[in-house]
Amino acid sequence: MQGQLDTDLSELGVRQAHAVGRFLAPRRPWMILSSDLRRARDTAAALATEVGLDVLTDTRLRETNLGLWQGMTHSEVDAQWPDARQQWRGRPRWSPPEGESRIDVARRTRAVVDELVHQSPQWSEHPAVIVAHGGAIAALTAALLELPVEQYPVFNGLGNTCWVQLSAHPRPGGADHSVVDPEVAPVTDAARDVVWRLDQWNAGITTPLETP
Repeated sequence: MQGQLDTDLSELGVRQAHAVGRFLAPRRPWMILSSDLRRARDTAAALATEVGLDVLTDTRLRETNLGLWQGMTHSEVDAQWPDARQQWRGRPRWSPPEGESRIDVARRTRAVVDELVHQSPQWSEHPAVIVAHGGAIAALTAALLELPVEQYPVFNGLGNTCWVQLSAHPRPGGADHSVVDPEVAPVTDAARDVVWRLDQWNAGITTPLETP
């Protein structure tokens, strides 16, 4: 279980990232923002080569801190903490020993997106590409869609170099007309005026990989 262990991206992962970059290039992304962990940062660097952008990093995009579980196998965790992984996967407020809950991850990652919405006039014209990790992306997606916390586990199982596409739209009636009061609420005024829609989940490409 990796969590925030800083592992390397494989050669296959590099080739996959370049292929995704070539696929995304015609959409003219205006920025690439990445977790600072090497496996995400190297993915972002490969994307950046294909689209002609620099990579910015933000530690808030790191994967879930799994605490004492990091570096252990599933069987080792199950032997020492029976049924704990099931609790972790099914209860978003539950955290591994000395680790983070899904809600913790949703709050820190959502803040990154809310700040981008607030700071960036190009937001509605071309996509921003955020390179992170499966658990962090799942928590972020649930938070942006303002799902009830109990429904956060519906998002799981993101493939390597697969992506999620969300689009921001003006909230009908503005921030004062929010239908829900999410536990992981927007942190900027501009973000409160936005409602997010899920366009794609776990999307990927099937074209042959080329050596960069």
